[in-house]
Amino acid sequence: MSNQQYRKIKLMQKSHQVMEGAGVRLKRAFGRPHEAVLFDPFLLLDDFHSNNPDDYIKGFPWHPHRGIETITYMLHGEIEHQDSLGNSGVICQDDVQWMTAGSGIIHSEMPKRQEGVLWGFQLWANLPASNKMMTPRYRDVKSDQICVVQREDGTKIRVIAGEVDGFKGPVKDVVIDPQYLDVHLPVHSEFIHKVPKSYTIFAYILEGDAKFDQFHDEVVGKEQIILYEKNTVGSVKIQTHEQPVRFLLISGRPLNEPIAWNGPIVMNTQEDLRIAFEEYKNDTFLKHKN
Repeated sequence: MSNQQYRKIKLMQKSHQVMEGAGVRLKRAFGRPHEAVLFDPFLLLDDFHSNNPDDYIKGFPWHPHRGIETITYMLHGEIEHQDSLGNSGVICQDDVQWMTAGSGIIHSEMPKRQEGVLWGFQLWANLPASNKMMTPRYRDVKSDQICVVQREDGTKIRVIAGEVDGFKGPVKDVVIDPQYLDVHLPVHSEFIHKVPKSYTIFAYILEGDAKFDQFHDEVVGKEQIILYEKNTVGSVKIQTHEQPVRFLLISGRPLNEPIAWNGPIVMNTQEDLRIAFEEYKNDTFLKHKN
């Protein structure tokens, strides 16, 4: 396969520190309003990673969401969640929680223990206008439900959503047709992955470094976000040299719809956004309760 058949990098940037929740220090890979068009249908990716409890212990007390999905993936530590539908539980190491806020949900996400490393990610995916007010739902995916693909060269791929080598992830029937992969590449190896040409695809590097674009020799390291061009070709190619690499590879079908976004609520118009916050203030936000 020639170089012309692989996607080029459109944007590459290092995650930056922000403070969220009640005082949680985390790294934001992307999530500024002007980036929403570039990463459509994805809105935000946060990387919370610290062994200092002061950075995370205050957590994310009760707060609302409407019009989006939040996808939480834990690598170390545990997060306890509760919501306005009466759900509660713990997201443990290697677990995923795929929450569809839809018409509205109020929930909390709090660290369960007060020591050790807490490392996880939260991705926000937008919902199309036709699904903005759908019934909220949860998909709690335990680690043993996630397929791990092992290749002869030592490559290991956890398939959360999408398909690799004929193995499908447990998260299915999502509007944006996402693929969510956690990929480990050993030294001197390569990973080729194909999605439809029009789909958004990006990588976020957790550990190590690799070459993510066949047209540039630059080796890219941890906490970098790499967004590929769309409407060119479907495949991306990642190569390692002297170092192994671990990265998230995420893709989805763009919505190509207007976005009105303020904090935890994302709608299509400013009027819908105004109504959502007015309802929250007036205690009429929740359309489905326990």
